Amino acid sequence: MAIPFFSMPMMLLPSTDRLIHLTTSDIAIIVIYFITVLAIGLYLKRYANTSDDFFMAGRDMSAWVAGLSFLSANLGALELMGWAAGAYQYGILAAHFYWIAAFPSMVFLGLVMMPFYYISKTHSVPGYLQLRYGEGTRALSGISFALMTVLMSGINMYAMALVMKVVLGWNIHFSIWVSSITVAVYVTLGGLYSAIFNEVLQFFLIWLGALAIPVLGMIEAGGWNGLVLKIQSRMQGDYTHLWAPLGSFASNPMGVHWTGILFGLGGVIAFGYWTTDFLVVQRAMSAKDLRSAKMAPIIASYFKMLVPIIVILPGLLALAVLPFHLVPESAVAPGLHSYNEVLPLMLARYCGPGLLGLGVTALIAGFMSGMAGNVSAFATVWTYDIYQPYIRKNGTDKHYLLVGRWCTILGVIASIGTAYLVTHFKSIMDYMQALVSFFIAPLFATVIIGMLWKRATAKGGFWGLLAGTVSSVAMYTAVVIKPSLLAVIAFSPDAKPMAENLYRALWSWIICVVVTIIVSYATQPKSAAELQGLVLGYAPLGDDKGLPLYKRPIFWGGGVAVLFAVIQYIFW
Repeated sequence: MAIPFFSMPMMLLPSTDRLIHLTTSDIAIIVIYFITVLAIGLYLKRYANTSDDFFMAGRDMSAWVAGLSFLSANLGALELMGWAAGAYQYGILAAHFYWIAAFPSMVFLGLVMMPFYYISKTHSVPGYLQLRYGEGTRALSGISFALMTVLMSGINMYAMALVMKVVLGWNIHFSIWVSSITVAVYVTLGGLYSAIFNEVLQFFLIWLGALAIPVLGMIEAGGWNGLVLKIQSRMQGDYTHLWAPLGSFASNPMGVHWTGILFGLGGVIAFGYWTTDFLVVQRAMSAKDLRSAKMAPIIASYFKMLVPIIVILPGLLALAVLPFHLVPESAVAPGLHSYNEVLPLMLARYCGPGLLGLGVTALIAGFMSGMAGNVSAFATVWTYDIYQPYIRKNGTDKHYLLVGRWCTILGVIASIGTAYLVTHFKSIMDYMQALVSFFIAPLFATVIIGMLWKRATAKGGFWGLLAGTVSSVAMYTAVVIKPSLLAVIAFSPDAKPMAENLYRALWSWIICVVVTIIVSYATQPKSAAELQGLVLGYAPLGDDKGLPLYKRPIFWGGGVAVLFAVIQYIFW
């Protein structure tokens, strides 16, 4: 039903129903945060005078700044709220998206793929594909990535608005617009400089504000053993082990087999996201030298291993201590709360005056971080990979800088429109993983083949990427139309939607690889001269032999491997 124009302003007003009430100190903390991020954007505007400054932060970031920004761009409201909801829905299996989905791929990016990106001096992943394959592949990847970032940004908008609604009682439309305008202002002013420095600030705020829930929650639950006993007494199924319940689809709450976790998640989705999603890769590309660029994702991987403390643990605590059960987003009715509301509900349960303001600020910071990352990546890809090559090839640097700023504003507006799509999915993460299987899984196949196989051709790259993307969307559509097909795609009638996402990503990757190989053998490859700096064997990958062992990226990558193995053993 259409909404009368005169009623629209009323939709944007805060509502009076709220879960909790903020004190003056809480409000002061939130206001100070908003003022600070806007001040950072205004201050850094003076450093964003060229397109390279605006889109790539002048390629002047240290390994630590680039690494923390690399992680913080991913640690948005999508992660904070989405995987807290995922942990309530799937138990500790959700932690696989931080451990097996982080360590191998982030270290692989730093040690193997980052040299190709950095040495080619490209501004984006589609930019690398243009150098490796040609204009057709860049156009296809640029358009699909721009669409994905807008959809992802909409998730962050919706998540933040949900926090404001549950915790503060704000109208969801009012929340979306107020928060979005703030992000649009500071990213438009300072570009990637502003996004990166705010992301580093937000990284520390998120940890400070979010730690209260796991600390106080574990005290209430009686430690880890008490938490496990409480969950077992309230829930049917194994919610507290990582690998033990993955022997069959029916024996775990995610409805997935270990093959889906190992190959679909760890092998395709994780590698696709961390190595080709320009949202995060852009941060590593901004590093001041190749070693810093290689170290950035490795530094981030250590912190990524610890993130489940503030993201997964609140969802597990909710299973143990909340006096009511949560429902899918599509089943919400008066008096019921959705999976997506786990984190704000736990925040309301444990945080008092002052601490509550810090917790709300942490969630706001998460929203700002995730949305700013998507918007800055969207502006870069649109300007360099769509606007410059196909709309205005010979513009001045000042012109492209202006286009980037306007793209930031338009990206925010488009994201507002996509924020409401989330309500059609059971949870935020079901939506997010569906997008990854559409766009990221086949893109990873195209990029990795291009980097490692000299014989891959321009036509092979284009048709492989197109086949992988179209097949993924087709599989998703087929299951929507005929749900019984889920058992075919995910290999079992007991499979659930998240399992379908993992196996659909694996299928789309395989299809992309097969089509790329077949078409490449039928078409003419580029010459060795055209592949310099782009393919294994034709690119100097950086020599760390002259450095002390503790300064070598491979040394720190090995440290992550040890930490990963210990965690898997503890929670097996």
